[in-house]
Amino acid sequence: MIPLNPKLFDADVEQVSIRQGFGEGLVIAGRADQRVVGLCCDLTESTKMDAFAKEFPLRFFEMGIMEQSAAAVASGMAAMGKIPFIASYAMFSPGRNWEQIRTTICYNDRPVKIAGSHAGVSVGPDGGTHQAIEDIALMRVIPNMVVLTPCDAIEAKKATVLAAKISVPTYIRLARDKTPIITTEETSFDIGKAQIFYRPQAPLKAGIIACGSLVYNSIIAARELDQEGIGVAVMNIGSVKPLDRHAVVDFANECNVIITTEEHQIAGGLGSAVAEVLSVERPTRMAFVGVKDKFGQSGTPTELIKHYGMDKDAIKVAVRGVL
Repeated sequence: MIPLNPKLFDADVEQVSIRQGFGEGLVIAGRADQRVVGLCCDLTESTKMDAFAKEFPLRFFEMGIMEQSAAAVASGMAAMGKIPFIASYAMFSPGRNWEQIRTTICYNDRPVKIAGSHAGVSVGPDGGTHQAIEDIALMRVIPNMVVLTPCDAIEAKKATVLAAKISVPTYIRLARDKTPIITTEETSFDIGKAQIFYRPQAPLKAGIIACGSLVYNSIIAARELDQEGIGVAVMNIGSVKPLDRHAVVDFANECNVIITTEEHQIAGGLGSAVAEVLSVERPTRMAFVGVKDKFGQSGTPTELIKHYGMDKDAIKVAVRGVL
């Protein structure tokens, strides 16, 4: 059994922002390797890079509102042996500096780590201009890029520490709003590996493949369906690229139908990545939960998740529909 938070289904389950885990992980990585440096774009506190800046002031660089320059400078630092982490809102990095990430970082295969904070519609009142719901698609299409989508703060901390140890470009997707803690310090996290976080008591009829902030909603939806006699298992994808192809195919063989959930446009994201694998290796009936070709808007995170059909009730409707 994979160790998960024993309070996962409690009303008072701990809630911490996923970006907080990045900040903690970056400090751990900095203590372990003096080559780790941080570059931020005038959002040091918002991206939780402030703890690193305080502990390692000579290894922190405030770039101002210049995401393009941050990517290019980080590529140069990586060429000289550093392990740079650049952080901004995901709408600005990779949103604004995609070409610099593609050409100066990935084309040259430099081990720069990009932390895209405030991803998804749950940014809330900041509105559609600041809600990055295309970033997974933008990053997974670039050769050499690893794309990590941690489901909670603990997994984000582990993803950050691990990213510092691998010699390839890496994107870490981070949510702003507080989300329930799903995993524990003992839960494993490996790049390119998926994990099944929920198995039902009822006979298995479907499988949900989820990433990021929607893993929790998926587990809650599966549990409620389980109590209604509809058995649904939930797989957590913490690594969209590389994707655990064998685990996805095995899961489809076991479940027969698959529903993907992501706080992202349906086009080009996790659902597309899963469909690309299954269409070739195990054609499977699928449904997709995510943003349906729309821009975001202002509202509370809860209101927006519901409005765009990504809450646990919408996931249950998707499961019933595909069945």
